[in-house]
Amino acid sequence: MEKTGSAEMIGKDRPATRGMLVAAIAIAVVVALQVIYATTADLRTDEAYYWTLSKEYVLSYLDHPPMVAWMVRFGTAIFGDTNFGTRFGGLLAMWVAVAILGDIVWRLTRDRVAVVLAVLMPFAAPEYGLFASRIVPDAGLILFSLAMAWSLVRLTETGDGRWWLAAGLFGGLSLLSKYTAVFLVPGVLAFLLVPSWRRRWLRSPYPWGAIVIALAVFSPVLIWNWQNDWASFKFQFIRAGADHGISARTVGDFLGLQFALVGPVLFPVALAGAVMLAWRGYRQLNAAFILISTCALVPFAYFLWKSLSLRIGDTWPLLIWPFAFAAAAINLAEVRKLQQPGWIFRTAESWAKAAIVLGIALNIAIFYYYSVGNLAFAARQDPIAKEAGYGEIAARAKAVANEVGATWIATLDYRIYAELRWHLKDSIPIVQVNERSRFIGFKDIASRAIASGTGLYVDSGPNDGNMIETKAPAVLRLAGQANRTWRGVTIEPFAFKTIQGWKPDLTPPPDSPFYQWRLLN
Repeated sequence: MEKTGSAEMIGKDRPATRGMLVAAIAIAVVVALQVIYATTADLRTDEAYYWTLSKEYVLSYLDHPPMVAWMVRFGTAIFGDTNFGTRFGGLLAMWVAVAILGDIVWRLTRDRVAVVLAVLMPFAAPEYGLFASRIVPDAGLILFSLAMAWSLVRLTETGDGRWWLAAGLFGGLSLLSKYTAVFLVPGVLAFLLVPSWRRRWLRSPYPWGAIVIALAVFSPVLIWNWQNDWASFKFQFIRAGADHGISARTVGDFLGLQFALVGPVLFPVALAGAVMLAWRGYRQLNAAFILISTCALVPFAYFLWKSLSLRIGDTWPLLIWPFAFAAAAINLAEVRKLQQPGWIFRTAESWAKAAIVLGIALNIAIFYYYSVGNLAFAARQDPIAKEAGYGEIAARAKAVANEVGATWIATLDYRIYAELRWHLKDSIPIVQVNERSRFIGFKDIASRAIASGTGLYVDSGPNDGNMIETKAPAVLRLAGQANRTWRGVTIEPFAFKTIQGWKPDLTPPPDSPFYQWRLLN
């Protein structure tokens, strides 16, 4: 009998072991693609911008808290000012975040299949799989928000109030990564107030201590804003409050992005999993289920609402889906445990597995298209292609500067500024002469060059009637032209003009048109 029982157990373990092996291979493949892509693909404009921020030792920045700059600085300190060095901190953060995600699911389910599915889902979603190779502020946000949720899950396991303090630490680090961390607050409040333990914790010093710790960790941003007329908070409120009227197109763009970047099957699977886990959590007053599902559904509802009148950027919803992946995996474990009837429940695991298989195949196909192939399909609409080709523009700008004797280069766009500075590595001073509120407290690397000679203005197209011509006494003369291209397709024309008769003020007063920011999105 004992031998028969042992044989049965071994037989049951074989499929699970085989599944773990397949999952490990799939993860290894996607990680390898991430590393190759991070090493070989040119930096996108925002990535180059974060690299420029990393060169400045200030408390915070106009449009972002400082974590992304710290992560870039960490990677470049190890691997130098290279593509991989710039992106390494973000990649590492995402890998650790996936491990935390798996541990959250394990602690709440003790189901190995659910853990494997939870860990595979991020690697299957293009936005978290291949495109996790790029550096974005959301890398830190996802890592620390999941660490905060993990701390609160540990609280449900142990009842030890000290886990509140850890949650406060990670909550503060989330805020230091990106302001959208505020969307975690409803989930934490529901976790605290909906279950029957609310009286205990409201009377305890630990949740209040967590708030103090979070604010203390976030204090560099608060101090910077206090010193600079709350500039960053004003920037974000104006940006979030922009309203361009009801538009079905922006809603369609938002939902289409989720299907494309999360996955055509994984998006509905993850969203449905979050909804069903919320239903279970609020019915059962299960604090952990409430936390995880609410952290996914509240920001999704907000961005869906905002998409009625505003174009939602591709990275804005990145906070949502790791929580939704956890929710979907936990819900699947509950379905397996309760053996619930109904075709939706019976097929839920099959849909999840199909989503993962399709998603990993998509990541491989996307990698092949961008890193191996040479086709240029709809290049002017392709978000990667639209930001390619700055290397040739930088090289041409340097050559024209040498020809005309220019000692500094000016731009009117932070993207062009960042790409030129990235490619030229400060071999000639690059200055964005407008939006100087972006550069509060930055070191001055250009005043001497500006004082000593001619400048070169670089921008897309002829750009006649630009701010330098209309708001300053400068004389601009065309000195050259070039096209920014991707795989032989012209993405954007550029013009190079000499600047004479004007020395820009790099520290203009707040009422100057050269100080004020523009909302480009």
